[in-house]
Amino acid sequence: MSGTHLVIGLGNPGPKYEATRHNIGQMVLDRIAASTGGSFKAARRAQAVVIEGRMGAPGSGARTILAKPTTYMNVSGGPVKGLADFYGIDPEDVIVVHDDVDLPFDTIRLKRGGGEGGHNGLRDISKALGTRDYQRVRIGVGRPTGRQDTADFVLAPFSAAERKTLDLVIGDAEDAVEALVLTGLTAAQQRFHAKETR
Repeated sequence: MSGTHLVIGLGNPGPKYEATRHNIGQMVLDRIAASTGGSFKAARRAQAVVIEGRMGAPGSGARTILAKPTTYMNVSGGPVKGLADFYGIDPEDVIVVHDDVDLPFDTIRLKRGGGEGGHNGLRDISKALGTRDYQRVRIGVGRPTGRQDTADFVLAPFSAAERKTLDLVIGDAEDAVEALVLTGLTAAQQRFHAKETR
């Protein structure tokens, strides 16, 4: 273990996608950046923007690299691998924040490893890293009702009803990332898996 965490917020580039369900991972990293006062800058040797900083108490926090790939979601693996190699970060210290259609809206689950659940961004990261043994912050966005295609659903903005609590969901996910970095997976799971859906 390197002691440094690489936190990846998944999404698609450009204003067309920034408010969509698929981009909630990047929304969470934007929130963390706003909380820490950092600003994203172009990464060296990877198609991504990054903030190098610390998470936790001032002067004693854990070194953390926040990163948003600037590629499309389905080819997130190259940037993640490039950043992990550049900073010398093991896959077990990579945290990927992403949308999950298998969880109801406003549900957060944390895990290490396992399948990708049909998520092409995760699939590409697993392929690039050569392992599934990285950590994930899974943010539930629910499934489409009726006959809407799942791909169309995740590329659409949140509903008016969802937007009423979206800010709270993003805040919970920010707290989950910090808990993973500072307390580890088991303690963070115990804290967040016990939370009731609003």
